[in-house]
Formats: sequence, structure tokens, C-alpha cells
Amino acid sequence: MKHTAYKEAVLELASMLEKANVPYSFTKEAALFIQGVPIKPQRIHLLIQWDLLDSVHELFNIYGASPIEKEPGNARFELYFEGFLTEIACFFNTTIKTDPYRITVKMDGQELFSRSLYSELYFTEGSPFKEAILAHLLKEQQVLTGQNEQAWNQNNYTALINRYGEPEQVAEKIRQNPQWRLHPFYKYMKDLQGKKVMHLLGSNGVKATSLSLLGAEVTVVDFSKENASFAHKVAEAAGVSFNYIVSDVLSLEMEKLHGKFDYVLMELGVLHYFIALQPLMDLVNQLLTPGGKFVLHEFHPISTKLITSTGKKHKVTGNYFDPTLHYSTVAFSKHMPEGAQEALSQTVQRKWTLGELVTTVAGAGLFVEVLEEEPNHKIHDIGLPKTFTLVARKQG
Repeated sequence: MKHTAYKEAVLELASMLEKANVPYSFTKEAALFIQGVPIKPQRIHLLIQWDLLDSVHELFNIYGASPIEKEPGNARFELYFEGFLTEIACFFNTTIKTDPYRITVKMDGQELFSRSLYSELYFTEGSPFKEAILAHLLKEQQVLTGQNEQAWNQNNYTALINRYGEPEQVAEKIRQNPQWRLHPFYKYMKDLQGKKVMHLLGSNGVKATSLSLLGAEVTVVDFSKENASFAHKVAEAAGVSFNYIVSDVLSLEMEKLHGKFDYVLMELGVLHYFIALQPLMDLVNQLLTPGGKFVLHEFHPISTKLITSTGKKHKVTGNYFDPTLHYSTVAFSKHMPEGAQEALSQTVQRKWTLGELVTTVAGAGLFVEVLEEEPNHKIHDIGLPKTFTLVARKQG
């Protein structure tokens, strides 16, 4: 019953500010409540546009608003709104609408403005809500992983053959130059003879086969049975073998894997399947032996979040800081049989900024040694980053 009253108070506050043309964002408990985190909210917090503070204070005077308290960088006042202690605050010379974590959320058909959950995980020091948010995101991750797993087990084996050729053909190409298949991050994984490598979300086994040919003992984790089938056939044709665990990465049984690997590898189009990075990076730390290295080779967020390229023209069409989830078909959908694409389940993706990534890696106790941003090699895209490689070492 109290949750219903709280929701009604939040909706009414938003409606009043909208009618008064006041830019706002719900924060703290209210932001979590709006975005579905199961908490017991007690207070309501709002940020408003700073140069409208006086007019907003006048608007809420009928509710017994306290006098405005001003500090050098901010100001606030309080009131009881529909029985809930409410704080309305602002930061001077700060435009609410440019907040990178300001998002819209629909509640009972009404559009509300709120700070994203991720604002409490990144760059909000000492947030009391991190544990509740991570628990919520992990629960959501389980649901989304199920959707992604379904999508990656629909005609993907056929798509791999259409994309790369038969496993025997793929194996022959790898055997000719296994180092090339590991470009450009191979320089951070030299002397692989006898080294134990964990390839998280290792997909079709092309990289695992290359690593194995160079002498590494490789374990792959991926939730696609069709990827696993293709990978084993490529490895067999190349004359090598590796351990392939068909599992969600975050559901790994760690008893036999803890602290066993010299390298943990992730590469190209996998990070966005995780809606919370901290559990993933904690897992990476657990997998690594002391002194072991995490090697991440990924698409640069400038190319995935911000810029659309058409010939010689480049347009900034995205929001680099956008924390919302996106939906798309699997990577090889265009190589699937005619008519199969329409029936595909969609994958769910969270596209990360470099700041969010590096902050989480460092927070997991890994020492960042390298962050190499790699250029786009297309002539019309000179000067734009296409990929990056991050190398982080476990202390030991």
C-alpha cells in the first residue's frame, strides 16, 4: 500500500514540474524505485534546473517548503509531499538536460526523467545503493542471458558455414598463419607454449584453434551449443583440441577453474552482453593466476555508440553516454537461411563507455597496463578509432 502511495507522489511531482516547464531528474531512492529495483523507499529526491530554483520553491510553498539552503556549488530545500519527505536540489551552473545519465522511464503510461541506475555504480563515491542495484542487475542478467542464449542457438551453425566455409576449410586457413588470427592483441600474449588460456564467450573456436596451434592449453566458455559444435570440428581438422564449456559465463562452476589461467581473453562484440560489468570483472580476477593477464579486444565505443559512417561523411547520431539497453539480431544473422531471420529472437545489449570499463577493471583489483586505441583502416574513416585493446594484470 505504501508503495502505491509513493508511486502516486512521484507521478504527481513529475506532473507538476512538467506543467511548470522545469527540467528535473529523480535521484537516489526515487530513481531506483522508478527503474524497478526492489527497495522500500522512504524519501523522494529530485534534481532541478538550477536557475529555476526560486520559482520551484514558490511552486511548493503551499506544501510548507523549508527555506532554501545554499552552499557554494549547490542549493536545496525540503517539504512533505503526500506524506513523504522530499528534497529538491540543484547544482549551480549545471544543465540538467546534459546529464549523461539522465534517462526517461515510463511508469503507468507517464514519462518520467530519472538518473540511470548506472550513475550510482560509476562516479558516485560511497553510494549506499550499489549492493541493491547489482543484485537487481544480476537478476535481470539471468533473464536477458536466457534470451541471448536462445538467439545464439537458432540456425547459427548454418550461419557460421555460410560466413566462414566448412570447418576443414577454416582449419586450413588458420594453420597457415595462426598468429594473424590473433591480431592485433597477439603481441600481448606471446610465448604461449604451455600457457593456460581461458577464452570467455569464445564463439566459433577460431581463436581457440589459433591459440592451441601456438602451444596454449585452451578452455572456451560460450552458451551456444551450435558454436561449440562448429568449434570442435575446426579444432579436429586443425589437429588440435581444447576444452569447450557450454555455459553462461556468470554461471561457471569455479571450483576447478579458480586461479588456473595465465590469460583470460575476451574479444570483439561480447562485452555488450553484460548489463553489469562488476560481476564479470570479479570473475576474471578469480580465473587468473597471480601475475596472469586479462586481454580484452573490443569495438571502440566511438564507433558503436556515437558515429554513423556513410562514405566520406560521418554523422554523430548517437549518445556516447547512453546507458540504456539496445536490441538487435545476432552477429551472423545475415548469413542465415532465407526466411530464418524473421523468426530470430533478439539479443539484448548494453554498450559501455571506456570510462565505465576502466573504472570497473581497476575496481576489481586488476592493474591496467595497456589501453591501446586502434584506428579504422578504411580510407574514408582515417582518424576514427575502430577497436581497442585493454590489458590488465592480476597482482601477485
